[in-house]
Amino acid sequence: MRCKIIFEDEELLVIHKPAGLATQSAKVGQGDVVSELKGYLAKKSGGSPRKDLYLGIVHRLDQPVEGLLVFAKTQRAAAALTKQLQKGTLHKTYLAAICGIPESSQKELTDSLVKDGNIVRVVTGQEKNYPEAKEARLAYRLLRSFSVTGPEGTQAENAGSEKQAAEVSVLEVQLMTGRFHQIRAQLSHAGFPILGDQKYGSEASQRLSEMLGVRNVALCAESLEIVHPLTKKKMTWNVPAENKIFQADAN
Repeated sequence: MRCKIIFEDEELLVIHKPAGLATQSAKVGQGDVVSELKGYLAKKSGGSPRKDLYLGIVHRLDQPVEGLLVFAKTQRAAAALTKQLQKGTLHKTYLAAICGIPESSQKELTDSLVKDGNIVRVVTGQEKNYPEAKEARLAYRLLRSFSVTGPEGTQAENAGSEKQAAEVSVLEVQLMTGRFHQIRAQLSHAGFPILGDQKYGSEASQRLSEMLGVRNVALCAESLEIVHPLTKKKMTWNVPAENKIFQADAN
């Protein structure tokens, strides 16, 4: 099983999803988290998957993104967690490795997003032309920034025309809304795309990602906080990001 179980009881399953594994896939033969967990639960119960086996999807992560996910093992847990998600009391904290250094060390971003197939477009300032646009809000805090060096000793900025391509920053991101591809689209629109992001990256971020060998979106849902649906106790989990770019400045 590619996903790692972090916590389990009669109501919940909390897992660490690796980058590259879909939460749930419609493609025949493609592995996903839901299939892995159903197989795991079936094996625990001593047989093949049963029709009455319940696994409720509360939230998702994009396929190229890693991090924590909570699943419900009962319908009452699913209802309670969904309500927390809707009320904003199910808290998720993300780490994002971006190209460049933000001018502000912490800031709240508010944008209007329109879903267009499997991407979203930022239409902030054009809302009158897009009545279907939805507000997206997040807050970020700059944790650290560092210069990176090319594989042969040249500064990364020499790999492209933009000086910011020499710098990597790690942000802590808090979501205040839960829109499709929200973090990826908003950070890109703000001028600091996430490394490894083929959909929302700039030429500079893609050059830097290639040089650093970042193949998946450098975004990790590193922290998850919920209220247990049965005990009503607050529970928090944290995981270290597997993507090495987050430890690149460890020295």
